[in-house]
Amino acid sequence: MVEILPYLNIIIKITKSIFMEEGTLDLNIDINSVPVVILDLETSGKYPIDSQICEIAAVKWQGGKEVASYQTLVKPDETMSDFVIKIHNITNEMVADAPKISEVLPEFRKFIEGSICVAHHAPFDLGFLSYDFEACKIDLPKIPAICTSLLAIARIKDSPNHRLQTLMKHFAIDPGAAHRALDDARSCAAVLFKCLETFSANVTLAEVTEAQGSKLLWQNFSMNELRKNKAHKNLIEAVENKVEVDMVYMGGSKPGQFRRVKPISVVRNPLGDFLVANDLKSPKLKRYYISKITKVNL
Repeated sequence: MVEILPYLNIIIKITKSIFMEEGTLDLNIDINSVPVVILDLETSGKYPIDSQICEIAAVKWQGGKEVASYQTLVKPDETMSDFVIKIHNITNEMVADAPKISEVLPEFRKFIEGSICVAHHAPFDLGFLSYDFEACKIDLPKIPAICTSLLAIARIKDSPNHRLQTLMKHFAIDPGAAHRALDDARSCAAVLFKCLETFSANVTLAEVTEAQGSKLLWQNFSMNELRKNKAHKNLIEAVENKVEVDMVYMGGSKPGQFRRVKPISVVRNPLGDFLVANDLKSPKLKRYYISKITKVNL
């Protein structure tokens, strides 16, 4: 078992200034009492709103050891495809009697309360969870998240790539059952500690935010924030209701003109929020930056 107490010191240091801004954590708190939750999701597809969570798992570390874990299957509203099932090996039969996401989230939100959340490709997990939290009228966490994928890209230069399973092989760590949420959460924890070993003991907030390259606030994944803009609100509603829209996109080959699309998902991303949609004049899925969509007629 990896000894993480020294690295908890680092985590507190790199997030201390952010917590001061957010006003969510007593800066004088004993660092041994600050938990770190490493989480992972399995889903019915690639994009939030269009797809849903089918498994949630997390492990909580505190005082140098794993002190708690959380895992549950979740029943999506729609049948999962064979393609997706081959990825995570969670069948429709396995989730037939599982609770709905609305039944799961209140308990899971309590599990992560007051914790630093960590995930591999964290924007993916935060996107799904933020949408579901808001749909269930549950407040988003205030404490920023850490992404082990971004950290590994910056700090682990000798790995062939920075996929979770590749990193586990690179570090000669047993990955357990790949693509099942609880084992992937524990794999992510191991990668986190390996990344933190590359920093000095006196690592600064500036060094880590520069390495991660993004300040991952849960609020930045809020769909409710996007709904404040009428055009973006219409897009989200079109995805939820699976209807076509006419939209004006200030980019591409027809800037400023209406084009008809069928929205698949709205994705919030640190590099720029985007719409995934079928252009009805093209068989391919396309991405449109949300900032360039100025008008949407349902």
